[in-house]
Amino acid sequence: MAKILFVMTGADFWTLADGTKHPTGFWAEEAAAPYEAFKGAGHQVVVATPGGVEPTVDRGSLAPGANGGQEGADRVAATLEAMTELREPVRLEDVELEDFDAVFYPGGHGPMEDLAVDPVSGALLVEALDSGKPLGVVCHAPAALLAAVRPDGTPAFAGYRLTGFTNAEETQAGLADKAKWLLQDRLVEIGTDFRETDPWAPYVVTDRNLITGQNPASSAPLAQEMLKRLS
Repeated sequence: MAKILFVMTGADFWTLADGTKHPTGFWAEEAAAPYEAFKGAGHQVVVATPGGVEPTVDRGSLAPGANGGQEGADRVAATLEAMTELREPVRLEDVELEDFDAVFYPGGHGPMEDLAVDPVSGALLVEALDSGKPLGVVCHAPAALLAAVRPDGTPAFAGYRLTGFTNAEETQAGLADKAKWLLQDRLVEIGTDFRETDPWAPYVVTDRNLITGQNPASSAPLAQEMLKRLS
């Protein structure tokens, strides 16, 4: 049995360019689908957030339209309800990587608010990258990679092939023109080799121990890729 760390946003809003706070949090499918996969394979999951706050689900991610219909929405909601780890998060500041076999970051717009500038998360990402342990990051969660810098100030993920929520998807979601910055732009700026496929299509990119997914639909295939490395 492996022990997998879920690093999740503690933010329940995303500050837009005009200063308004857009309600958000983590995206339901991106936590629920990997959780089902990992638990189904007999692994243990531990949730950590900045300060140990209970993570907030983006209410929009629970809607039938975000889950392929009412049946999908009901399943995701049931998974989150059964995910007791969400209500008992540990403090990210207290996490020791050596206690875990893999690290996973689910997305939602929340990470754009807190994990993108969190030095504790950034240091953990650098350590995880260097450890060779499977490191999965999906959708907006690659925003956390922006805080991962080495002691000399260089971005730890520069030169890595990866993906994340694209400018095209943010535009179609109706938030691109309201955002302070776009994830794809920032990841390119720090020197990553950003890859993308059609908006909303499942897409997973692996480079060494880094496994990234473009969007919510990529979370389940990303989890399967991580499971291959834990078998």
